[in-house]
Amino acid sequence: MENGGFPDFKISYIERKVKDTQSLQRRETEEYLRHLCVDKYDERQDSYWNRDYSSIEKFLSSVEVNRKRWQEAIGLFEPEKEFDIEEEPFLETDRVLLKYISVRFAQNLYCRGILGFPKQMGTKFPIIVAQHGLVSSPERVFGFLDPENLYHSYGYRLLEDGFAVLAPLNIMGPESRARYQRMCLLLGKTIAGLEVSKLKRLLDYVLLLPEIDRDRVGMWGISLGGFYTLITLPIESRIKLGIVCAFFNNRLKKMVIDDPRYSCFLTTNEEHIFIPGWLREFTDSDLVSLICPRPLLIQTGKADGISWWPFVLEEFYRAKEHYDRLNIVDRIQLDLHSGGHEIRYESGIIFLKRWLL
Repeated sequence: MENGGFPDFKISYIERKVKDTQSLQRRETEEYLRHLCVDKYDERQDSYWNRDYSSIEKFLSSVEVNRKRWQEAIGLFEPEKEFDIEEEPFLETDRVLLKYISVRFAQNLYCRGILGFPKQMGTKFPIIVAQHGLVSSPERVFGFLDPENLYHSYGYRLLEDGFAVLAPLNIMGPESRARYQRMCLLLGKTIAGLEVSKLKRLLDYVLLLPEIDRDRVGMWGISLGGFYTLITLPIESRIKLGIVCAFFNNRLKKMVIDDPRYSCFLTTNEEHIFIPGWLREFTDSDLVSLICPRPLLIQTGKADGISWWPFVLEEFYRAKEHYDRLNIVDRIQLDLHSGGHEIRYESGIIFLKRWLL
């Protein structure tokens, strides 16, 4: 008799019981939460959406409450009123001019990025917000530090094709982003809300510049930049169109269903990607309904492991339905290509020239 007088076999039984019940509890919880996230999603839509497709004006009015809830979900931050601008030369050729810019957001916090212009006097340029990915930087947008050429120098090529380019800086890496996500959550907000707020602040400044046509603004992001394109357009009306590269997905599956055909966020360390209320009512096709009727291009590679392309295709058809029912189906496109996690400049520039030039 040991262990406080209990027989050894009794202790072994209790240890096994603890292990078994904990395993069962985890699996029951997994099943319950997955059922709510995925299986009950369609059932929730009648409660959260009341779209009116009888006209574009009525459609916009009918989704306004959802737009406000999305803004509340990511949690925007308020900047200071006064601008404090710093600039530093980055690159100049006979055709383009690029500079680093910093715009104060709040005390000791700045919004940073690279701003580029074509060298054409007396011209107001359309501008593209070119957003980098998770382990990248604004420099890669313009062809630097991109050994695999996933960005295809799309920012620099946009300059040569007559667009101004704003490439905002976001915090790199899942570990750093997780730290600030936790701090934002303590305030009832998210790191996504903070970085969207900083992007809006950069636009406040850039759209005042005499070289920029404030009525011709687009956004084109890859990976995490595609995420920011998808989540920013619903709450930033100054951006007139979007190109979402290497992010658009079946959001229900992507977030909570493990599958060898694609990476699932639930089993990664990317805490920053989890937005409270996202799967309550805001799948990717639902977010697209908050972008509609503005033009939207989705770029997805069949070889890209972030998604399984048949699921992307299904979600695109759901997104396309909003445009179809408003008789503006030409404003949404899918570039489903055989490549991987990369920018597709050719389809993107055709799209931009059609809707912004």
